[in-house]
Amino acid sequence: MTDRASAAVSAGGAEIPKLGFGTARITGDDCKQAVETALEVGYRHVDTAQMYDNETAVGRAIADSDVARDEIFVVTKVHPDNAAREDVLSSTRASLDRLGLTTVDLLLLHAPSDRAPLEETLGAMNDLQSEGVVDHIGVSNFEVGGLERAREISETPIVTNQVKYHPYHHQDDLLEYCANEGVCLTAYSPLAEGAVPGDDRLLEIGEKYGKSAAQVALRWLVQQPSVAAIPKAASPDHIESNAAVFDFELTDEEMGVVGDLGDGRWQQLAARLGLR
Repeated sequence: MTDRASAAVSAGGAEIPKLGFGTARITGDDCKQAVETALEVGYRHVDTAQMYDNETAVGRAIADSDVARDEIFVVTKVHPDNAAREDVLSSTRASLDRLGLTTVDLLLLHAPSDRAPLEETLGAMNDLQSEGVVDHIGVSNFEVGGLERAREISETPIVTNQVKYHPYHHQDDLLEYCANEGVCLTAYSPLAEGAVPGDDRLLEIGEKYGKSAAQVALRWLVQQPSVAAIPKAASPDHIESNAAVFDFELTDEEMGVVGDLGDGRWQQLAARLGLR
């Protein structure tokens, strides 16, 4: 069993902590307090974005934390409207200013954009890496074809594709591609926007381990080798409980039961990826 401190996905030279803290739709002091709590209870991967309007709050939380900056994997995202070269450069520098950081660990393009060719956007992101203000780059909300093209275009590795992935919404083709190509799949909305916690089937699995349905769902995700998850929570209790997923391990059968809740082909995929 892997402990939280060492649980990471290795992808393109990046070590991405398997459990991150998502901050979508949390702003201001609520966001600052949530990120501070997350860091206190052990999260070392914090996800924000230009679109979220909370980079300043995230940066204040990091600055006020007792956790050293080099222990925190900070992710932000370029708004699709900022995909043109000069906009990528200026908006990323503005993100750094709001975060109060000289470097971000990972910069993503938040979604495919029609504002500029992908070559232009990724070229600007590559240049930011050359300047040393971005360590790694990736994409978000890309399908397999788009991810493959991004990897062909970029001079540096595309280390992750951040997409919606949870027990009821599968990403079979993308997951198989990422696993085979050494790309991390980062799962956002891993608790299905609040649908997971009340699922009796997940609760039944959790009873054996003294765990909640949400903890079972998160464990199912982080137990997949190429997957990281970024649950969002506002209350300290939920933030802490979401982090407590590294002290138990689901059996192959239980992984299959959770996988079969969704709309994918879990059993066949698990066999191909060596997950059973």
